[in-house]
Amino acid sequence: MILQLVRARRKQVLIDVDTQKDFLLAGGKACVRNHRRVLGHIRRVMAWARVRGIPIISLAEVPPNDNNGESEFGYCIDGTEGQKKVHYTLVSNRVSFPADGHNDLPRDMLRQYSQVILHKRCVDPFDEPRIDRLLSEIRANEFIVIGSSAEGAVKATVLGLLQRGKKVIVVADAGGSHNKREAKLALR
Repeated sequence: MILQLVRARRKQVLIDVDTQKDFLLAGGKACVRNHRRVLGHIRRVMAWARVRGIPIISLAEVPPNDNNGESEFGYCIDGTEGQKKVHYTLVSNRVSFPADGHNDLPRDMLRQYSQVILHKRCVDPFDEPRIDRLLSEIRANEFIVIGSSAEGAVKATVLGLLQRGKKVIVVADAGGSHNKREAKLALR
């Protein structure tokens, strides 16, 4: 009897960081400098992930509001058009979780849904218990990271994953930045 070699399937996860209208569209309140070039690359990476059936974890920034419904940051205010994700970064089979300080997650979530959207109230996603738990416990061979801004949330996400012993690939062409010099340093 001959045993066939079974090729182990490489488990990849795409992490899309802050691909929201305020960061990536020209009229956005905190638009990155290279938004035109970056949008095309983000669209291609998202299409690639859909075709290959790669699970997508999306992180979306929602800064805390004061009592008047305003945010001290002035961008991505909850309920505004700028806080919404760019339409082609969304998959129809998705689930979303608010930034509420909880760390509960449904079992087999990435088998049931193609995309998990997690909201965060700060730049570093690992400050949110639910995001920290998911990204720390998920078993994957590679984490592919895209989004904005390279010198801010993308850098914090990648450093957090590396600190947890994960293999990370940053798609530099699909990363927006406010400061070209700082982004270059962060990518290095």
